[in-house]
Amino acid sequence: MKKIIVAIALAGALASCTATERGTAIGAGTGAVIGGVASHSWGGAAIGAVAGGAVGYLIGRSEEHRGYCIYRDRNGHRYEARCR
Repeated sequence: MKKIIVAIALAGALASCTATERGTAIGAGTGAVIGGVASHSWGGAAIGAVAGGAVGYLIGRSEEHRGYCIYRDRNGHRYEARCR
C-alpha cells in the first residue's frame, strides 16, 4: 500500500513540472538506479544521478524548444529562432 501511495505522489509531483524539469528528474532517478546497480555503491549512484540528470535536462530542454533552430549572424553571434 505504501508503494502505491509513493508512486501516486511522485506522478502527481511530476505532472506539474515543465518538460525540462521532468526530464531532469527522470534522468537523475534512472541514472542513480543504474549507477548504484552497476557499481554496488552510493558513490556510483551519485555519479549516475548527476550524469542522468544532465542528459535528462538536455533532452527536456530540446522538447520545450521544438521547432526552433540556432543560427549565427554576420558577427558570429548565436541566436535562436523558428526554423525555416
